[in-house]
Amino acid sequence: MGTMIQRYNLDEEDFRGERFKNHKSSLKGNNDLLSITRPDIIETIHKEYLAAGADILETNTFSSTSIAQDDYNLSEIAYELNYESAKIAKTAADEFTRANPEKPRWVAGSVGPTNKTASLSPDVNDPGFRAVSFNDLVKAYKEQIKGLVEGGSDVLLIETVFDTLNAKAALFAAQDYFDDGGRTVPVMVSGTITDASGRTLSGQTTEAFLVSVSHVDLLSIGLNCALGAKQLRPYLQILAKESTFAVSAHPNAGLPNEFGAYDQTPESMKNEVEVFLKEGLLNILGGCCGTTPEHIKQLALLAEKYQPRKGSEEKIPV
Repeated sequence: MGTMIQRYNLDEEDFRGERFKNHKSSLKGNNDLLSITRPDIIETIHKEYLAAGADILETNTFSSTSIAQDDYNLSEIAYELNYESAKIAKTAADEFTRANPEKPRWVAGSVGPTNKTASLSPDVNDPGFRAVSFNDLVKAYKEQIKGLVEGGSDVLLIETVFDTLNAKAALFAAQDYFDDGGRTVPVMVSGTITDASGRTLSGQTTEAFLVSVSHVDLLSIGLNCALGAKQLRPYLQILAKESTFAVSAHPNAGLPNEFGAYDQTPESMKNEVEVFLKEGLLNILGGCCGTTPEHIKQLALLAEKYQPRKGSEEKIPV
C-alpha cells in the first residue's frame, strides 16, 4: 500500500482533506488517514491488486491504532480509520467476487505492530523503562480489531511482528473482542526477521516465535517485511517443518537501495519465490514493501502451477 501511495506524490492538502483542514499537526505521511480523506485512491489501489490476481486484500490500517495515531494527534479517530478502511477493501473485494464467483476475494484486517515496544526500552540509559504497557496495547488493539471486523474484514492479520509481546497483546485483544460477542474471524500472524541473525528485533529465533504464539488457534503463521525472498528461505523452512498451522510469506521486493527504494523486478522476485513453492513451504503467498500489482500478478500466475504445503489442510477453509 505504501509503495503505491508514493506513486501519487500527494501533498499535505491531500492528507488533510476538508475535514482536517485546520488540524494542528502535520498529516503528510499518515497513509492510513487517506481512507477518510482520499478513499478514491485507496479503492483504486485495492482494485489494481485484485485485477492482478490477489485473493486477499490487506486493509490500509497498518498504523491505525490510537497509539500510532497519537503521533498525528488523531488517536480519537482510530475506530473510524479501521472501520472505513475495511469497508473500502470489502466493497472492492465483493465487486470482484461477484464478477467471478469461482475466485472469491477476502479482506484481511491489517493489525500493525504499533510504533512502541512492550519488551524493550527506548532509553539506553534506563533499560527497565517501557514506553507502553501490555494493557495499553490490548486496549488499543481491541479498538482497532472492533473497527476492522465491523467494517467487514474476513480475517485479521497481526503482521510485521518485531516484538512478540506486542503480538500477544493483539491476540489477547482479538480473543477478548470475540468473547464479548464480536463476530469471530480467523487470525493470521506474521513476524519479521530483522537481519541475518535470524531473529526478531526482540531477540527471538523463528522457532521461538512460533512456539510463543502457538497457544492460539491460528489460521496461519508466517514472515513478512525486512528481507527479500532469498533471505527469508531458511526461516520459512523452519516454519514449514515445525508449524501445525498454514504457513505464509510476504517478502519484500528484494532489499532497499541506498535511497530506501526497492528495485527488484517482478520477474526476479518470481524466480526467488519459486524456490519456496518447489520445496512446498507455503500455503499463502504475498508481498510486502516494494511489491506492486505487477509483482503480485507474477506471483499469482506462479502459484497456480504448484500445490500448497501439505499438513495443514484442516486449517484452511474451503
